[in-house]
Amino acid sequence: MTITQLYYVLAVAENQNFTKAAAKCFVTQPTLSMQIQKLEDQLGVQIFDRSKKPIELTNIGRKIVTQARNIVNESYRIQDIVDQQKGFIGGEFKLGIIPTVMPTLLPMFLKSFIKKHPKVKLKIEELTTEEIITRIKDGHLDAAIAATPLEDDSIKERVLYFEPFVSYIPKGHRLHNNNKIDVSELDINDMLLLEDGHCFRDGVINLCKAFKSHSEDQFQLESGSIETLIKLSNEGLGMTLLPYLHTLDINDKEKGNLHYFNEPSPAREVSIIYHKSELKMHIIEALQDVISGIIRGAIAFQNVKIISPLAK
Repeated sequence: MTITQLYYVLAVAENQNFTKAAAKCFVTQPTLSMQIQKLEDQLGVQIFDRSKKPIELTNIGRKIVTQARNIVNESYRIQDIVDQQKGFIGGEFKLGIIPTVMPTLLPMFLKSFIKKHPKVKLKIEELTTEEIITRIKDGHLDAAIAATPLEDDSIKERVLYFEPFVSYIPKGHRLHNNNKIDVSELDINDMLLLEDGHCFRDGVINLCKAFKSHSEDQFQLESGSIETLIKLSNEGLGMTLLPYLHTLDINDKEKGNLHYFNEPSPAREVSIIYHKSELKMHIIEALQDVISGIIRGAIAFQNVKIISPLAK
């Protein structure tokens, strides 16, 4: 049994196709098939049910893939140990970022990180929290930036900052003339929300439910982007809540629609998350240092207090 064979097994399990898996591994299909057959013969079991289209794992195959993933990940740790001993920060690093953080935080730190660590080849994807968790567990992401806590034992979290919620309330709304907003004044029935799949949406709903009942009979409108919510709010269709960093790009005409909460302000915890195996920790720590430094220099989040329920 070799690491290479296990790597080939993981590729087939992911792609459910020997030809696609071979292309991903940069080998010929006969070479990959032969090595997997050799492993199956050695173990005396069938890892894949080749009669199914697409190819499926057998019951024992699923257990083997789980263990193979752990073994392959641990084998990468040897290179990590060498890199850290040499003080080398470089190589490919796959980073996921949730949609409500990506457009605001990424422009703040990307240029500085690339300049400070030019040997790191960042591959960045915008993904939902659910997609991020799956990809971290499958080894397809090295780390991610997401709202926490996730309460997942297989994932570790390092808090980057606490981001307050800010109300965006257009003229004519019942709360527009209030200097500051109290959480108890929020009502889910006149709140514009992000569509399902966004963790920020869940946080807003939880916040409103703590004080108001959620009626399915009332008019509700959901969108896929915060920018769209702002535009809909400007049309008088309701108010919305924004993460603080999104308010930095609000134009002067719309700034009058921003209303801050009475203390303690509701906020979300934003963290860099990674697998408990702690691979590529030298790069994760480098990212944390750059982002935390920029946040500290630009925004005073340190004194923000968080109330329950916390946005996830």
